[in-house]
Amino acid sequence: MRPTLRQLEYIVAVAETGRIGVAADRLNVSQPSLSAQLAEVEADLGTTLFLRGRGGAKPTPVGEEVVRRARMILHEMEDLRAVARGGGIFQGRLRLGVLPSIGPYLLPGVVRRLHAEHPDLRLVIREESTHDLEEGLRSGRLDMIISTPEDHMGARAMPLFTEALWAAFALDHPQAEGAALALEVLENETLLTLGRKHRLSHIVEGLALRAGGRVSDEYEGTSLDAIRLMAASGAGVAVLPSVYAATEVQRGTNVGLRRLDHPEAHREIALMEPMRAEPTRGAAVLAEILQAEAAVILAE
Repeated sequence: MRPTLRQLEYIVAVAETGRIGVAADRLNVSQPSLSAQLAEVEADLGTTLFLRGRGGAKPTPVGEEVVRRARMILHEMEDLRAVARGGGIFQGRLRLGVLPSIGPYLLPGVVRRLHAEHPDLRLVIREESTHDLEEGLRSGRLDMIISTPEDHMGARAMPLFTEALWAAFALDHPQAEGAALALEVLENETLLTLGRKHRLSHIVEGLALRAGGRVSDEYEGTSLDAIRLMAASGAGVAVLPSVYAATEVQRGTNVGLRRLDHPEAHREIALMEPMRAEPTRGAAVLAEILQAEAAVILAE
């Protein structure tokens, strides 16, 4: 039956590298052999999958859909092998996408535990925006993601935890110290947040509207560290999620942190995978490990 699984691997490798020579090196085959296999697949399917030129190999619209489906088929084959070995995701490779506002703070402890308890797991982590995580899950580029479930309505979601949001003030700001902060206190304040590809930015925009504040249009952070440093300089008030805020308290922060006391000042975090007939074997165990690590961080 054609295309073969090996030919599907060729197709995906060319799509991911954008160059036939680089893909051939990755797959440990000669470039002429890979080119011949691609031509054979295109002849069998009766369509052109890639436009070749001096700039490399770019999938055609049909090619993009074939690449997406090829990834799904290869992932299912990985699942089949893992099930046969009895270990589910813990016996193979897992391409895990995660929000950059969560990954560096939640995953170090999770990765240590996974390496200790499941040494056969090959974990590949990608930090990406909400928008890019959705594309990765939908295209098959990512197997699972850790993100905000409302942005991935077609996925199977396993709830992990709820994060409260915190306001970070410069240390000389009059609101830098105190208990939970009423949202109204942010009236006329400039709020700092991540770029618009991130769900957090939309939550902050909603909070700014309710508080009578504004979201800065002069600076969009690419990381939570960046907007915290801007807040420390007095450029505005950074809105930070709990897992990050907890790690800041641990290492000694240069901002004053106060939890926002409002029903909408939070975000839900879940582990998600494409909707299939059955959940991936081992996904529930991974969710439990993530939940346990988050509980430790948020309790500190």
